Amino acid sequence: MISETLSQELKIKTWQVNAVIKLIDDGNTIPFIARYRKEATGSLDDEILRTFNERLNYLRNLEERKQQVLNSIKEQGKLTPELKKSIIDSKTLIEVEDIYRPYKPKRRTKATIAKEKGLEPLANIILEQETQVPLEKTAIEYLSKELEVNSVEEAIEGAQDIIAEIISDDADYRNLIREITFEEGILVVEAKDKELESVYEMYYDYKESVSKIAEHRILAINRGEKEKYLKIKIETPEEEIITYLKRHILIDWSDDEYKKEYNKYTTETLIKSINDSYKRLIKPSIEREVRNSITETAESSSIKVFSKNLEQLLMQAPIKGKIILGWDPAFRTGCKLAVIDATGKVLDTDIVFPTEPQNKIEETKKTIHSLINKYGIQIIALGNGTASRESERIIVDIIKDTNVQYVIVNESGASVYSASKLATEEFPDYNVGERSAVSIARRLQDPLAELVKIDPKSIGVGQYQHDMNQKRLNESLFNVVEKSVNNVGVDLNTASASLMEHVSGISKTTAKNIVKYREDNGEFHSRSELLNVKKLGAKTFEQCAGFMRVSESDNILDNTAVHPESYDATIKFLDKLGYSLEDIGSSKISFNNFDYDNLSEELGIGSITLRDIVKELQKPGRDPRDEMPQPILHKDILEIEDLVEGIVIQGTVRNVVDFGAFVDIGVHQDGLVHISELVENQFVKHPLDIVSVGDIVDVKVIGVDINRRRIQLSMIL
Repeated sequence: MISETLSQELKIKTWQVNAVIKLIDDGNTIPFIARYRKEATGSLDDEILRTFNERLNYLRNLEERKQQVLNSIKEQGKLTPELKKSIIDSKTLIEVEDIYRPYKPKRRTKATIAKEKGLEPLANIILEQETQVPLEKTAIEYLSKELEVNSVEEAIEGAQDIIAEIISDDADYRNLIREITFEEGILVVEAKDKELESVYEMYYDYKESVSKIAEHRILAINRGEKEKYLKIKIETPEEEIITYLKRHILIDWSDDEYKKEYNKYTTETLIKSINDSYKRLIKPSIEREVRNSITETAESSSIKVFSKNLEQLLMQAPIKGKIILGWDPAFRTGCKLAVIDATGKVLDTDIVFPTEPQNKIEETKKTIHSLINKYGIQIIALGNGTASRESERIIVDIIKDTNVQYVIVNESGASVYSASKLATEEFPDYNVGERSAVSIARRLQDPLAELVKIDPKSIGVGQYQHDMNQKRLNESLFNVVEKSVNNVGVDLNTASASLMEHVSGISKTTAKNIVKYREDNGEFHSRSELLNVKKLGAKTFEQCAGFMRVSESDNILDNTAVHPESYDATIKFLDKLGYSLEDIGSSKISFNNFDYDNLSEELGIGSITLRDIVKELQKPGRDPRDEMPQPILHKDILEIEDLVEGIVIQGTVRNVVDFGAFVDIGVHQDGLVHISELVENQFVKHPLDIVSVGDIVDVKVIGVDINRRRIQLSMIL
């Protein structure tokens, strides 16, 4: 049943579903399955496989919960064939819980207390609507000093409480009321104190349809409620819902009036129970469910945006082979400097005080010129934090007669990393400021390797990330980091443990063991040497080997994405074409004019795998990030005061949100391209359909508010 559901939902073949389930259950990771088991899965990509895995877990949990519910109801002796079928046929956990609700052990409620007093039979008499005597006369039979039922009124009220809970527990009623609340409900937002100033003032008197409210507004309103600025409720068509309940509960009810043959002894009491059930039990519960549902939807959208932004940030093109000066700007405490070589090794650190209050500009110039001359610095990576603008002016003056260029680097999270345990272990002899400068320089040199050291939520490319389900967010962001690291691959001889722990099959402990082995034995000379690492067995090697690179290996395949399990087939393939491993990367090698299907069968590998091998042999050691746009390097400076409406300028997309994209145009204040200015096509649902973090774009300035430091931009397509 799970296989059929997955096949229908993901629109893939049943054999693919069964193959993926087996691969997952056998302990294979998603990156490994996506890259090295394409024949088995029919080339399902990473994204589909992650969705598959998530849904597989959900459906398995659903089946487990169904069994728990069935067992519980069976133990109560209340499981009928019809009830069993409805539970088995349920498609969601909400459906199962709705059905289970009447049978679920409850805390003490008004209804359970009334049942303890022996009033359930009276409630059933009222519900059956067949009594031909006044309820007061029937209720007398249920008076009991011992059970504390002292009056007819108490007996009838207790019966009403039982009926109200029976109505509330009905799965069909709840499902329809939930739908009505979602489709016709109005989210009403008010200020707790209208005189109080806050960023939520636009929501102090706000109403919008539950089904139409924008997802980013839901998250903003939730935050305002959490911070006690806002109060929220859902207005529902109460009369319509209560009429619906009357129509289904009262045997002789008419929408216009009571029929002549209505039961005059029970109808009034039932109407009271219906009103009480909806207002006291159903409405608050359904309102919570609907708010949780729209919040979950908003969170899913926000997590998707965050994940996409993070992936684009991690996959930014590295600046390779350059000597870089990292500059962490500050005022009173001085600007921290760090010089790194082309491999990221720290060559020198220093501190200068060119800004307020010291203003040691000339000393700073001498220090920077000295570092440039000594180490051959080619690029200055300037953090975009406090005192960045003041530092930029000085940098421009310093490099005007040199070949050095500078670039503004988003330093979000650098301070978090520099004060972390990881940074302390990596740079025990450096202070927090020096570590931050190193991190800024390395972010430019290899964004992926450096950013994996930082909690993704601190990188600054999300929306309301601290207000949402942290487990779901962390899982999604972990998947993004894992996907990015494995897409690029890691160099076994230079990668940090922080980077390697995201490689397929590698745990934190194993990553540390790899680094320890490298420190004790020197550089790795081949992938196979990984098998000598403590606690790295055959299964882990299978999962990770293809994503590890050994650039100095005698076997050039160790510096490609060709998996060791395919080495023999690759060598046979080259031999059939008249080549050897030594020919890979040379101009004389050609992979044209052969039949993939026939040759792959002869080699004992799949044709898809053979095609992947050929791609690797054509560009050994290739880095997929090289195809991404390079960061914009500067020689001069631009101020917000220099901007005028109509000017066209190039910039870098820094963040993408539901309502638009923020673009860095080099004035230390990102401009906003509202979604309406991204594209004229009204069918575009999200800015991510147009741009991604890291994109180099041309924009036109359409508005500048210098006092509020706001820039409005329009996309030039």
